[in-house]
Amino acid sequence: MKKVSLLFLAFLVTGVLAVASQVSLTGDWTYTMTTQRGEIPQDMKIVQEGDKIKVTMVGQRGETTGEGTVKDKAVEWTVVRTTQRGEMKIVFKGEIVDENNLKGTMEGGFGGGGGGQAPVWKAVRKPK
Repeated sequence: MKKVSLLFLAFLVTGVLAVASQVSLTGDWTYTMTTQRGEIPQDMKIVQEGDKIKVTMVGQRGETTGEGTVKDKAVEWTVVRTTQRGEMKIVFKGEIVDENNLKGTMEGGFGGGGGGQAPVWKAVRKPK
């Protein structure tokens, strides 16, 4: 009986982990960056193929695209923006909270969020 219970428990845990890894990020999102000046929302679209993602962000300064990866609950993508001072590389690192929520931090391009702390962001999937 113990073997059957352990086998069932192992199957259940494996099934839950498999469902978690099958979350597709493809869709339209509202992305919000939190800075010393407050929250800055913008539209974001993610297209996921396997563990690769393409991200398009649309804000006050136009459209920016980037590419990245998803592994388990970790998500990361990089964008390069052309500014008057040259190219600015920004790396977004975060985690999948659930199928409709992401959160993380940004590195590069902004000189930190003040006090050496990286700016934080969150993304919420838009309803279909």
